[in-house]
Amino acid sequence: MATTTHVFQVDGMHCGSCALLIDDALEDLPGVHATQTTIKHRRSTVELDTSQSGPDEVIRAIEELGYHASPVT
Repeated sequence: MATTTHVFQVDGMHCGSCALLIDDALEDLPGVHATQTTIKHRRSTVELDTSQSGPDEVIRAIEELGYHASPVT
């Protein structure tokens, strides 16, 4: 199991409920061990087993909720 931490910039959040909605959706992805999304920093930090899901799946899940996501490098 190759668990890595990925950070994503998330645009379009308006309140704490937005961050909770994103965390709930990401926790449903295979291989996600932990997620923390904050509206203050507009970031989502995800501990991910990349053998099950990758950063592209995380971005897709966030964007399916109506937000814009991109990796922070």
